[in-house]
Amino acid sequence: MSQGKTAVIVGAQWGDEGKGKIVDVLSEKFSIVARYAGGHNAGHTVIIKGKKFILQLVPCGVLREGCSSVIGNGVVLDPMAFLKEVGTLREAGVTVDGNLFVSNRAHVILPYHRMMELGSENAPGRVKIGTTSRGIGPTYEDKMGRRGLRVADLLDLKLLRTHIENACREKNMIAHALFNSDPLDPDKMYQDYAEVSGKIAPFVRDTGAFLNRALKEGKSVVFEGAQGTMLDIDHGTYPFVTSSSATSGGAAIGTGVAPNAIRTVIGVTKAYCTRVGGGPFPTEILDDAGEQLRARGNEYGAVTGRPRRCGWIDLPLLRYSGTLNGVSWWVVTKMDVLDELAEIPVCVGYKIDGKTTDEIPAHSCGYDQIEPIYHKLPGWRTSTEGITSVEKLPQAARDYLKFLEAETGARIGMVSTGPGREQTMFVEAFAKELKSLTD
Repeated sequence: MSQGKTAVIVGAQWGDEGKGKIVDVLSEKFSIVARYAGGHNAGHTVIIKGKKFILQLVPCGVLREGCSSVIGNGVVLDPMAFLKEVGTLREAGVTVDGNLFVSNRAHVILPYHRMMELGSENAPGRVKIGTTSRGIGPTYEDKMGRRGLRVADLLDLKLLRTHIENACREKNMIAHALFNSDPLDPDKMYQDYAEVSGKIAPFVRDTGAFLNRALKEGKSVVFEGAQGTMLDIDHGTYPFVTSSSATSGGAAIGTGVAPNAIRTVIGVTKAYCTRVGGGPFPTEILDDAGEQLRARGNEYGAVTGRPRRCGWIDLPLLRYSGTLNGVSWWVVTKMDVLDELAEIPVCVGYKIDGKTTDEIPAHSCGYDQIEPIYHKLPGWRTSTEGITSVEKLPQAARDYLKFLEAETGARIGMVSTGPGREQTMFVEAFAKELKSLTD
């Protein structure tokens, strides 16, 4: 397959970069939005005409009339969470029926996955990763261990009963022995999930075939990642990572399209940097400036409400992310959060043991030895709210963006100065490329 009318949108940092809003804005131009990784731990906040939507499993394209949404095979699906989200969307007047599709190959989260994760995260001596304890990691473990339950299996009630009985027997024994957990009742679990099976059935299809057929017909597809590059299971700050492939390569694996069908990759980065949970964070700010960023940026998790750790933008990390993902365009979000600063530190390199390096350590403790090298840029000290084009931004803000471009080697295509759809500006060259993708 030659390159299709496709784009992958990835988080360039540790997630929470504002991908949900960007996918929502771009989905106006695409026929299909396909989610390719993660579970209902990935909260995307979208604000439309002052109304807030927090999407955890359902792709942001569902909020656009005429845009289909796909939950790909790389996603792990909690049926209860999915149906609750669908119900909330229906109540809000959003069309989901006939417009939203779930892969028959996606793996299913069951109650024993949550039990195992809670027990493991709270076990004595365990290094706390900071998971959401929603069963995501153990579901991926079962997937890779070839003992998982897929959506197609959820619809086969005979197979479902056998699977739940066998799994509960095993998981109850392990959880009791390791964590002294109370056993789960397989009969009740079967009854609950047999009931939701029929409700999910209308959404289920071979989404890989659906996407490939759409591309052959010349339709445009945007692939939506979850979390961010530095949380990728292979390339992130292991073990403080998620359980799936959050980079652009995950789009092919997690949806069933060929890698050469991907035409462009769009990386989303904040104008600064944040992280939720434990793990390395070289540019973290531990003084009042960090609290100021958190307050101005409303830096609290969309799903968990946890306060995000805040820091200055990290260019070695962005260069690493750009290379891994093949980023052609950056989208810079939350520029307005920096409006009040007189000067803005930017991390341009690392020192490890006195030596300058751009290399990202493989071992998490390697980050403890990093001494960030900062270059200070002048702030603009004026509001960017309501500005509708990059050319009208204050000169110092434009200089900040040009510096990011020069240092990372990818162009800036969009800038966001607030949570609403309308608080987004396009660079002309990026708008032209999008038009070529979606016409």
